[in-house]
Amino acid sequence: MSPKELLYIEDALGHEKFMKTQCLEVASKIQDSELKNYVTQLVQNHEQLFQQFFNLL
Repeated sequence: MSPKELLYIEDALGHEKFMKTQCLEVASKIQDSELKNYVTQLVQNHEQLFQQFFNLL
């Protein structure tokens, strides 16, 4: 892998980590259970994407 490709993966990891953190924060503040479940699913999706990017390394 080239250094530039590694930087792309590093950026993607950072973005997924940020999105997961943001979704967790929002989910903790949501009162509506259906919406909270949806945002919690987004947390899981971002965690899976993070793992997929991480496995590229």
